[in-house]
Amino acid sequence: MKRKRFTEEQIIAVLREHEAGAKAGDLARKHGISEATLYNWKAKYGGMDVSDAKRLKALEDENAKLKKLLADQMLEASALRELLSKKW
Repeated sequence: MKRKRFTEEQIIAVLREHEAGAKAGDLARKHGISEATLYNWKAKYGGMDVSDAKRLKALEDENAKLKKLLADQMLEASALRELLSKKW
């Protein structure tokens, strides 16, 4: 089954419906998601505005890039240490 992607705006709109009093099961059927997905979204995006969610996504992307850069640098430093520690 193809995984459907929702934008932050769509996720927050679904959560607003839930906050307005709609039942989780009804919302899940209406939007084609599981109730677990709805509760995961609520844990991650609950109480956020659209701008907050977009900022969170941008920060997560930046954090992933920085982690990758750090891992590359650590790998390079480790290789250099190993090369220098060998006895000639």
